[in-house]
Amino acid sequence: MEKEKNVKTDQLCQHLTDNDQKVMTSNDGVPVYDNNNTLKAGNRGPSLQQDHIYFDKMAHFDRERIPERVVHARGSAAHGVFEATADVSDYTTAAFLKKGTKTPVFTRFSTVAGFKGSTDLARDVRGFSAKFYTEEGNYDLVGNNIPVFFIQDAMNFPDLVHAVKPEPNNEMPQAASAHDTFWDFISLMPESAHMIMWVMSDRAIPRSLRMMEGFGVHTFKFVNDEGKATFVKFHWKPRLGVHSVAWNEAQKISGFDADFHRRDLWEAIEKGDFPQWDLGVQLIPEEDEMKYSFDILDPTKIIPEELVPVKIIGTMTLNGNPENFFAETEQSAFDPGRLVPGIDVSDDPLLQGRIFSYMDTQNYRLGGPNFHELPINRPVNGKHNNQKDGFSKMDIPTGAVSYFPNSKAEGCPYHAMLKGETGFQSHKQPIDASKVRARSDSFADHFTQARLFFHSQSPEEQEHIISALSFELSKVDDVNIRRRELAILNQIDKDLAKKVGDNLGLTPPKELDELTLKFARQNHPEYPIKPKKPEVEKSKALSMKIKPGEGTIKTRKVAFLVDDGVSKTSVDRMKKALEKEGAQAVLIASHVGKLKFKEGGTEDVQHSYLTDTSVLYDAFYTPDGDSVKKLAENPDYIQFINEGFRHCKAIAFAKGAEELIKETLVKEDQGVILESKKDLTNDFITAMKGHRVWEREKPRKVPA
Repeated sequence: MEKEKNVKTDQLCQHLTDNDQKVMTSNDGVPVYDNNNTLKAGNRGPSLQQDHIYFDKMAHFDRERIPERVVHARGSAAHGVFEATADVSDYTTAAFLKKGTKTPVFTRFSTVAGFKGSTDLARDVRGFSAKFYTEEGNYDLVGNNIPVFFIQDAMNFPDLVHAVKPEPNNEMPQAASAHDTFWDFISLMPESAHMIMWVMSDRAIPRSLRMMEGFGVHTFKFVNDEGKATFVKFHWKPRLGVHSVAWNEAQKISGFDADFHRRDLWEAIEKGDFPQWDLGVQLIPEEDEMKYSFDILDPTKIIPEELVPVKIIGTMTLNGNPENFFAETEQSAFDPGRLVPGIDVSDDPLLQGRIFSYMDTQNYRLGGPNFHELPINRPVNGKHNNQKDGFSKMDIPTGAVSYFPNSKAEGCPYHAMLKGETGFQSHKQPIDASKVRARSDSFADHFTQARLFFHSQSPEEQEHIISALSFELSKVDDVNIRRRELAILNQIDKDLAKKVGDNLGLTPPKELDELTLKFARQNHPEYPIKPKKPEVEKSKALSMKIKPGEGTIKTRKVAFLVDDGVSKTSVDRMKKALEKEGAQAVLIASHVGKLKFKEGGTEDVQHSYLTDTSVLYDAFYTPDGDSVKKLAENPDYIQFINEGFRHCKAIAFAKGAEELIKETLVKEDQGVILESKKDLTNDFITAMKGHRVWEREKPRKVPA
C-alpha cells in the first residue's frame, strides 16, 4: 500500500499538454476530489440529486454531439405489439403486464460506438430498447444485447465513451475499439473484465438483429399492490435463436453491405416474417438481496440462470416498419427513468446516473423539453399537466391556468392520490446512511464472472475470443497498454492470457500493473479483495453453440449457385424443401435478368456473382444441369464455395454437380452434403440447423 501512495503524479499525466501537472476540476474550476463515484446515501444507497459535480460532468457529455445521439447513433427500428402471457400480479401492478393485455411497442436496435454512417457489422454492443405505449403512460425498457456493462458507476460513463470513440487528434478509427485509447482505459479498469469477455465473443457480431438476445442490464424492481418490492432482471429471448457471424465475415460484410442488419430487419418485416422475442424475468425476493457471492446491484454482473431461472411472461412481435426514418426511428427518445406504476429502479449507481443522462440528452438533442409531443414519443393515454411553454411546443394548450394548486381550473389536473386513483409511487425503501463518494466492497470482485463466461463457452467460441483479443490488442501501439491488459486476462484465465500473449509476442505479467492497482484502490482501498466462492462455475445459457439439427432455419438465406442451363427440377426440389422449413432460396447467376432453364423456360434473377458475396448467405446449394460446366470455369463461383466452406457453413451439391468439388478447396465432412452419399434435402437442412459446422475449424484452423 505504501508503495502505491508514492507513485508520482507525472506517471499519470506525462504525455499530456494543457492538463500537464494539473488537478482535475469541474467546468467551473472546482477541484474534483473523486471522479469515479457519484454521491450516494451510503456506498450501496441511491444517488443524490444534489450531486452537482456529477451533473456538471454529465450535462456537458450529453451535449457533445449534434444532432445525432452521442452513443447509439446508428440504429434501426420497428413497430409491433407486446402480449402479456403470464400472471405476475403477485409481483407488480403494471397494467401492461396483466395476462392477456396487448400493448403497442416501438423497438430500436443500434450500435453503441459508431457514428450514424458507420457499419452495422462493427464489433460492438448492440442497443435493444423497447417503448411500451401502455394505458398508464409510456414505459421504456432500455437495454443491450449483452447483460452487463463496462463500468459500475455512471461517473465513468463519459470517460468510457470518450475512450472508445475515434481518437480526438485524428478522429480514427471509426466504430472500432481496436485502438490505444480504448484499451488504455480498459486496462486501468479491472471492473471491465467481464464485459470485455462478452464484447470479444461472437455476441458482439450478431448474424441478425432478429437473432440476438436483449437484456435490461440493470436490476430493477417490481412493486405489487401492497407496496412490496421484488428485484427483477429483464431478458428478451429471440424465437429464431441466438446466432452470430464470424469476425472474418463481419469485416467483409461491412464492405459489401454496411446496412446488412438494417436491411435484414426491414426485409423480414416486409415479407411477413415478423421477428419475435419472449420477455423473461428473473425474480429475486427483497430479502435475498445479499444472498449471492456477487452483488445484484452491480451492473458488471449477471445472475446465472442456474441460480434464478428465467420466467417467460410475454411475447413481442415486430410487425411494422417505420414510414419515415427520421420522424420515427431518429426522433424516438428512450429513457430508463420512463417508468409506470408497478416498476421502479434499484440503487444500481450506473442505472441511477442513466436516469438523468438519457432525459437530459433527449431534451438537448430533440430541441427542448417538449420532445414527448413528437408523434413517436406521445403516450396513448394523453398528457395532462401545467407545463405549457418551452422550445418546440407542438400542442396548443388552452385555459388560463398553468400552476397547481389552483381554484380557477377546479384543481385540475389533479393528483391521483386526491381521488384514490393509481399513480406512480417509488418503492418505500428505508434509508439510513451518510453521504459519501465511495463504492461498496461487494462490487470489488472483477474476475470471477469474467472467468464464468469464458469457461462456459465451447472450445470454438473460446478460440474466437482469443482471436478477437489478439486482433484488438495487436492494433494497440503502446506495448505498456498491451502488457496491462494481458495482466488482467491472466487474472481471468492463465491459458487465455498465454495464448493471446503468444500472438502478441509478450509474456503475460502475473500481477496487475501498478497503475491499474492504483486506480482500483481509489474505489476499494484494500483491493484486491478475496472474492467469495461462486455458486456457478459454468452456465449453458452463456454459450451460443447448438447441436446439429436442434435449431431452426426459418428466414435463413440459402444461395442457389446457378447459371444458364441449370435444371429447374433440381432447383425446385431443394427450394420446396427449404421453404417448408421457412428458409429462403436466392438464385445467384453470372448475370441478372432472365435465367434459362435446361428444361426450357426462364426466371428473373436479381442477384449475380458480381453483386453478391458468400458472406451475405447462410448456406449454399449447387443444382445439376448444363450449368455445371460453366460454373467450373467461373472463379466467382469457386470463391463462393471456398469462402462458405472456410466460414463453416453447410454446402450441398446435387448429384450432377458433385464434380465441381474438384475445382474447390472443399473437403467432405458432415456439413458437405453430396446427393450420391446422403439424403440431399434432409441432411442439408439438418446441417443448417446447427448454424455452423463447428468441427470444421479444428482440423483446418479456420480463422475466426
